[in-house]
Parts: sequence; C-alpha cells; structure tokens
Amino acid sequence: MAEDGAAQPPQSDKNSSQPAEYQLKEYLLLLATLVATVTYAAGLNLPWGSWLEDAPAEGRLAGDSILRETNYTRYIVFYYFNAISFAASLLVGLLLLLLHRDGNNWSGWLLPLVRTVMVVDLLGLTGAYAVGGSHDGFTTASASVLASAVFAYVAVAFLNFAVRRLLHRGGGAAANQQAQGDVPSVTEKDELGRHKILMVLAVFAATIAYVAGLNPPGGFWRSAEEGHHAAADPVLQRLHPNRYKAFFFCNTAAFAASLTAIMIIVDYANLDLKRMKFRARDYALYGLIVTALLGLGGAYAAGSCRDSKHTGYVVGLILPVAVCIYFQYVAAKSSCIKNIKDWYDRRIEANKKSPNKYNLISALSAIVTEASIRDDLNRARENIQLLAILAATIAYTAGLDPPGGVWASKGDGYNVGDPILLTTHPGRYKAFFYFNSAAFVASLVIMVMLQSKNLAESHALKAAMILDLFGLIGAYAAGSCRDTSTSIYTVALAGGVLIYVVIHIVFFTPESTSSKNEEQLEYKRKVLLLLAILAATLTYQAGLTPPGGLWETGHRAGFPILQDKYPLRYKAFFYCNAASFMASVALIILLLNANMYKPGIRCYALVVCMVAGMVGLMCAYAAGSSMHLRTSIIVLVLLAAVTAILVILAIRLFVEKLRSAAEARKAKENPNDLEQQRHNHNGVNKPITPNNNDPKPNASDPKASASDPKPNNTNDPKPTASDRKPSNASDPKPNNASDPKHCPPADQEDLAETAMYLMLVGILAASVTYLTGLKPPGGMWRDDDNGHSAGNPVLYDINKQRYNAFFYCNSTSFVASITIIALLLLQWMATFFGKPVLSLGPMHTAMVLDMLALLGAYAAGSDRESSRSWKVILLVPLVVLVIFLFWFICGNKQEEPTKPKTRAAYEADASVTRFDH
Repeated sequence: MAEDGAAQPPQSDKNSSQPAEYQLKEYLLLLATLVATVTYAAGLNLPWGSWLEDAPAEGRLAGDSILRETNYTRYIVFYYFNAISFAASLLVGLLLLLLHRDGNNWSGWLLPLVRTVMVVDLLGLTGAYAVGGSHDGFTTASASVLASAVFAYVAVAFLNFAVRRLLHRGGGAAANQQAQGDVPSVTEKDELGRHKILMVLAVFAATIAYVAGLNPPGGFWRSAEEGHHAAADPVLQRLHPNRYKAFFFCNTAAFAASLTAIMIIVDYANLDLKRMKFRARDYALYGLIVTALLGLGGAYAAGSCRDSKHTGYVVGLILPVAVCIYFQYVAAKSSCIKNIKDWYDRRIEANKKSPNKYNLISALSAIVTEASIRDDLNRARENIQLLAILAATIAYTAGLDPPGGVWASKGDGYNVGDPILLTTHPGRYKAFFYFNSAAFVASLVIMVMLQSKNLAESHALKAAMILDLFGLIGAYAAGSCRDTSTSIYTVALAGGVLIYVVIHIVFFTPESTSSKNEEQLEYKRKVLLLLAILAATLTYQAGLTPPGGLWETGHRAGFPILQDKYPLRYKAFFYCNAASFMASVALIILLLNANMYKPGIRCYALVVCMVAGMVGLMCAYAAGSSMHLRTSIIVLVLLAAVTAILVILAIRLFVEKLRSAAEARKAKENPNDLEQQRHNHNGVNKPITPNNNDPKPNASDPKASASDPKPNNTNDPKPTASDRKPSNASDPKPNNASDPKHCPPADQEDLAETAMYLMLVGILAASVTYLTGLKPPGGMWRDDDNGHSAGNPVLYDINKQRYNAFFYCNSTSFVASITIIALLLLQWMATFFGKPVLSLGPMHTAMVLDMLALLGAYAAGSDRESSRSWKVILLVPLVVLVIFLFWFICGNKQEEPTKPKTRAAYEADASVTRFDH
C-alpha cells in the first residue's frame, strides 16, 4: 500500500507511490505562504488608495478605502475573495505542519482536504485579481478571459481527479502494488527537481504579478474631476492609455500563465513521468513559464517609464548582459583560466592533507566547522537561501519606500519625495536606515557565500545570518513606531518567545526518540523554518507600512492614520503583528541550532510558537484590514473556523500520540500480541499484511533489509566500502578530491543544486526589481502643476541624475535576472534532447552583475544624500570583515582539538564507520 511506502517522508526513492502533493510538499508550503504574504498586504493596504483627509459633509474618514465609496460592490467582492484566499493559505500551511506524520494521512481524508483548500486558495486569488485589477471595459475583458482559462483548467483537472479516484478504487490493491514496484530512475528524479524549481519560479511570478496588477504604476487619483477622471482610477490609464493597456495585459498574462503552470505541476498525473520524455504537457508547462517571463518583461518595459526612449533602453539592456555572459563563457575555455583553476584545486587538496592555519588558501578553504554543525547547515541550505532572498527583498523594498512615507509637497527644510521620518524623527530614521541596509547587504553576502561549498559550511555563514536577523529586528523596532517605550516592548517580545521555548524544553522534553525518526524531525524543522521565514517577511512589511495609510501634512505627518482614528484597533493590529514578527525571528534563530530545535520540536514548543504566531497574524489581519465591523465579520468567521479546525486536529494528533505510545509499551512487553492485534486492526488490508513488516526493519536496521530484493543495491557492502575509500588521504584515485562523494552522480547533484541557487537568486532580483521599477522611490506626482505630470516619478524631476542611476541599475538587475532564468530554462530543455549545455560559470558572472546592480539601485534610491549612499556601498566590506572576524575567532577554537589526531586515528575511524554501516 502507499501508506507503507511513505513511512519515511524525506526518502526520494518512494516517489512513485506518493501523490504529487506529497512530493512537492515544501513548495506547496512556499506557495501557500507567499499567497498569504500578498493577500495579507493587499488586505491591510487595499488597492485604489485611501482618503487622506476627513470630509464630514460627504461621510468620509481619512484612512478609509476610496473604492468603498465609489464602487461598494466591487470593494466587497474583492475584500471577501482576498480574505478567503488568505485564510485558505494559512490553513494549507498549518495542515502541512500539523498533519504530516506518514503516508497513512495522505491516502485517507487529508489528501482531498488539502487539494480542496488549495483550489479554493488559487480561485480566491484569481477572483481577487480579476475584480481588483479591472477599471474599464478593456481591463475587465482581459482579466475575465484570462481568469476564465484558469477556472476552466481547474474544472478539467477536478473531473480528471474524480475519474482517477473512481478508477483507483475499482483497481484495488493491484494498482497500488504496481505503483509501489516502480522505483524512479535518475532521469525521473532530475525531472522532479526541475518541476520543483519551476514551481518556485511560477509562485514568485504569480505573487509579484498579483501585487503589480492591484497597484499599477503611477498610482491612483485621490479625488474626482468632472469629465476628466474619478477617484480611485489609475493615473496611467488617463494620461497614457496605450501604455497602461500594454502593462495590464502583459502583467495579467504573466499572472494567469503562472497560476496555470502551478496547477499543471501539482496535477501532472501525480508526477507519472514514465510515459514519454517530453510530452505535450511538458511543452505546455515550459510554454507557460516562458509566457510568464515575457509577460513580466513586457509589463516592466511598459510600466517603469513614461516615454519610448527609456523603454528602448530597458529592452536594449539585454545586449550588454548577453555580451558579458558570452565573454565569460569564452574566458572559461581559455587555457590560462583552466590552469589557474587547476592550481587552486591542487592547493586546496594539499592543504586538506596538511592544513596550515597561516596559509591564505587554507584559511579560505578550511573554514568548515565540526561535522554535526556542517550537516545541519547543509540540510538547511535551501531554506537559508530562501531566508537571504526574502530578507533582501523586504529590506530593499523598505529602503526605497521608507516607513512614514514621503513628503507630497515642498516645505521648510525638506523637498518633495524626501522621507517624512527623516524630518520629524532624524535619529530614528538613521537607526532604521543603517539597520535595514546592514540586513540588505548581509543578505547579498549570504547569497554569494552559498555559491561556494566551503563558505556554505562555515561559521562565517552563521555570523552573516545572525547579522541579517538582528538587522531586521533593529530596523523593525526603529521604523514601526515613533516612541522609545514601544520599540523596547517590541524587542522584548522576541526575548519572551525565547524564554518560553527554553522553559518548555527544560520541563516538558520527552525522552530522546530512536534514530529512525530523525528524518521526520528534520522534515518538521524545514517546514517550521519555511513558515517562520515567510511569516517574518510579511509582518515586517506590514509593520513598516500600517493599514489605513499615513498622514502626509501637519504635525502628525508620518504617523499612521489608523492610530488617530481607531486607537484600539491600531493597538490590536500593532501588537499582534509585532508578536508574530518577533516570534518568527526567534524561531528562525532557534531552528538553526541543533541543540535547541531537536528537543523543541519533540516537546512541541516550537510548534506551539508557530501556531501562536499564525493566530497573531490572523488577528492582525482582522484588526487592520477594515475600519468597519460589518466588513470584518467574514474575517472573524474565517478566523474562528481555522482555529476550530486547528483545535480538532491538535486533539486528533494527541490521541494518535497516546495510542502509539501505548502500542510501543505493549511491544516491549509482548511483541507477538502486538503483531496479532495489528493484523486484526487492519481488517481489509489482510492480504497485504506480510508486506507491512518489510519497511520497518529496513528503516531501523540496515542488516535486516538484505532480504528485500528492491533495496539490495543500497545495502551492498562493496559500494559502501568504496564510498568510504576516497576519504582516505592515501587514495591516489580521485581527480575531483574536493567533492566528498567522489563520483559523477555527486558532481551532477552539486551542479543541480548550484543551478537551483542561481535560479532562486534570479527570482529574487526579478521579483524585487519588477515591483520597485513600477513604483520608484520618492513616489509619484498627484497633479499636473508646476511643469510636472501626475503619475510621473517625483525623483525624476527633482534629482534626475539620482533617478537615472536608480533606474538603470534597477533595470540592469531585472534584465540580468530574466537572462539567468531564461538560460537555466534553456539548459533544462536541452537535456531532453541530449544536446550540450552551457556551463554555469557565465551564469555566476551574471549573478554577480545582478547583485552589484541591485546594490547600486539600493544606494541610489534609498536616500537623497550622497554621503549616506556611499555608506551603503562601504557596508559591504564592513559586513565581510565582521563575518570573517567571527569565523577567525571560532575557527581557531575549533582547530586545537583536531591537532593531535594522527593518520592512524583517521583510518581507525573510517574502519569503524564501515562496520557501523
């Protein structure tokens, strides 16, 4: 049965017996959390803008949504679609967190529930986009046609699923046994890996297209003008109608193509990859991904500028990026570069055999920690990359759109587009600016470090992550409030979470479980880490840009409007959001330490904190998404429903835990009675009960698995010995001694991981530069006075050189990112036809160019003074220096115990390891 094959979730050799939702569980969690991110932000700061002043005669309140008065029906429909998608996203994430135990859950009632909630999630997102992004006949027709395509695919996929379900029931156990007998080949695993990274790309494309569609470039009119425009109409639609239509159509095409690609990847006939190498569905999948990329590129070119000249410059940037990659490809083939690389590899090998801490190459290549810490970092490497990506994203966005907003008019001591917080609270603004910039630079450094295996396994990486997280904490505390006491309370929340976890671990930690549960523990850790990273992302943005907008004039400029109009509602939002953010950051810190996360997960302390953070998130959404109780009722109902489901599931899991503990005690007392009881309990599964004994000794005792013909190759003593051999320094065989596995499959796996990281970096830069290119720093003009046009960037008129520096750096980063993604897609498609592919070296060059351009855009757009912009650039060597000082202190402490160890001791350890395995 599928349940038996799923006893150990992380194993990849059981893929064929598991549904697609199981194989893509981490990426479905990414989808759910990113959808929750964009719907959370859209619910707190509704599109179409909000009123900036009170108008008692017309019944208006500052901070209320403009659309609520101009088109109440559209407002209500969007609000409910968005809220349903947000609640469904949280529910999917928590189901994956709380209910993943083994394959039994997936083949029963859980799988249809997860699929149903996911469909509701995506349909809610599609409906919210179609309603919220449409403003006239053309946009309504475009959004309806493209959204109907998504709905049509959902209907066909649902019917297909229902038919397969019926056939599956009719087929009985034979179909299951045939599925279990299929072991995926290396080609199928590669294809599954490609689908995973395509899933990430489609998720990011869908979320940024959703945000851009609801907040088009140029902003919205804040007031109506008879015969000219209405309040909440897009500015670009009135002044540049053709450009607006091009932007909207391209962006909507990217959104619809991305959602359809997500559904194809998840459905994909449960990832049955054995029929053909390149079927029609593969063509459709890659075609949709290419459509999404072209749509994003076209929308960026149309929406980021207002004249044809700058649009031509954006499109023309593809040429220099391609030339740069081509020169790097040619240089990589030159004999000089090859000789340097070979010399460097030989020096690394020599220093590994006889390390010398005063040798520079030894210092750069041997900054690894002890084996247990290195393994923990390797297992969390993918999530660390995601942490760096999302931290860079929110820090970049917050630096260009600072808390407190920007001045809409010129005044005494400030100019249009200057940060309000810099004028009203200069010390607080500088604290936020430098903390945020340090987090941004540290994130870029982490992404570069993860491209090197030595750097990725070092104390230096831990130092960079700690610097990144503390930079975000400091920036949040400085930018989310305006008084010192509230900032102190905010930081104290993180300390409270850490204290609770430690107390819970000390008093409620159960006995250590057997080694067969270690992989399930690692899976839970990855899920918790992913949830915490993405919860920190969305709460950071919401805390710096609170719902209802900010006052733009008067002595309260830069303060939240909601704080003055509804103080109790604002306090509820602020503290719930801050608690969720600090709990998420504290969880990230704990989950990176093996001594803390293992007992913390076993005693459910970290799970309790994560669920509490999610409940705080929903409470913050309910408090801040609407100023009216009647509108908030649906959110309160959804909150109660999600809470009730979580309570029921928690009780069910507790009962299952008690039952399994009782069975374990009985097993120790009388194993024969337990076997007879299990045989009677299974009932309908009697014909296949003999197979239930096979996976269990295979999971816990390697020797017992020798009788099983399928995993026989994995337990053959000969390969195990040969695998251990290359670790001996006296073995003259391997040429690629720097690779710990010393075999071509390991090299291919490393290349696949490198390609995945490059794709993630490209996705990061494309996401963040796309949105900031459409909404540049300094804001947009809101009227047509004094020689400027409404909807045009303010920075372009007041400081053209700085705007050009930002625009071209941002556009270069965007184009380089799209180029990296396109080259990797071409590389993967070429493997289907057996054609040679480009090396990853040129893509590393494009990635470095991408990061430098992103840093330049941040330095140019985050401040209006040259002195502070240069300080951002100088933060890079400073951060690197701090990281390597940290490594130097920790590295010397790690070196001393390993000195006395002789070569004979290493050989003895290797022999013991061989007998253990």
